[in-house]
Amino acid sequence: MKTENNVTTKSLLDIDKSIDALVKQIELLSFVNPINIEEEKARFFSSKYLTDPVFKYPEINFDKFKLHRKLFTQQLELIEDEEIRDLYEDIIYNYSGLIQCIENIGSGKKFYYDSLHCFGTPTEIDVENAKYILHFEDEDKDSPAFIPKYSAVEAESFFRTYSVQYDFTYHIKHSDKISAIAMVLNNLKTLVLNTNHKYSDNEIAVLTNHEIGVHMVTTMNGLLHPLKIFSHGFPNNEETQEGLAVFAEYMSNNLTVTRLKELAYRVIAVNSLAKGYSFSKTFRLLHNQYDLDRETAYYITVRAHRGGGFTKDYLYLTGLKKVYDYYHASKDLSLLLTGKVSLEYADEIESLIKKGLAVPAKHITDAYAKNSNTNKTVDFILKNLK
Repeated sequence: MKTENNVTTKSLLDIDKSIDALVKQIELLSFVNPINIEEEKARFFSSKYLTDPVFKYPEINFDKFKLHRKLFTQQLELIEDEEIRDLYEDIIYNYSGLIQCIENIGSGKKFYYDSLHCFGTPTEIDVENAKYILHFEDEDKDSPAFIPKYSAVEAESFFRTYSVQYDFTYHIKHSDKISAIAMVLNNLKTLVLNTNHKYSDNEIAVLTNHEIGVHMVTTMNGLLHPLKIFSHGFPNNEETQEGLAVFAEYMSNNLTVTRLKELAYRVIAVNSLAKGYSFSKTFRLLHNQYDLDRETAYYITVRAHRGGGFTKDYLYLTGLKKVYDYYHASKDLSLLLTGKVSLEYADEIESLIKKGLAVPAKHITDAYAKNSNTNKTVDFILKNLK
């Protein structure tokens, strides 16, 4: 490691290692997914969409107060480099916010305010963008690419085949306790597939590029640095990570108007939280007013209302627009693949690489090699988002 001051570097690496040991256990998505989604769906549907689901969540297996205390006793003053010290200050506040989120899962408004603090909420412009997307016609739902065909077990082989091009290995597990149809658990290097879902060819193409091509790529790149924060995540990394992942769908020619509308519905659902809507009211907004089928409306509502109001879902669309503009400004996407990093910290990442405290991305999203998008409507929409 080519660095000027070895004492300072040792202090930084010690602090980084200490934070790493503390935050290994806080994978928010492991705790915020209800464990009784399907049972509550049956109850909710039989109540004619009037009785809000009562969700149960996994047990929290760490001492939250102790974790907070240890985070804030880190001796950041030992880091002489002001830029790096500021970054670690931001990181500690960010992780503390995530712990608070986990602490209050299932406690209604308390969790919602923690979620607001961590992820924000849609602006008027974000809501306008979402409504703008909803004016466009979907692709033909009856075309073969959109027909549900594959079980989670069958889908697994597609992920295995797609991943051969990457120089890393990861685990795949199946679960009926997640609200997404697939997700990557960063800390466990694991892809989780939803056993309640039948996957279409289009979904397989979307998910391989999204989950493996970006989320797993940034998981694996994050582990290669002297500093562990690349693995656990910079502040606000969710927006950049989801933006990169949906952008991989676009670059591989798998991003559809239907998919963009799904992201737009998520913005509408999260915005309904800000208006104080209950679960059933958000559901009825999507199902009755926007004419979304009840299954899709239910799962989008679950994603927004889980925990007590989880606002993260609006960031997919804002992140996509930021990454789309970043790419079209001819900026270096590989910088954003170095780990669970944020676009806002691009200068700091470059600086850490120069100081020998980080390394350039080893694994690169294959979809980023060339722009294969041929969907003119999708391009038109993305150009015109505000």
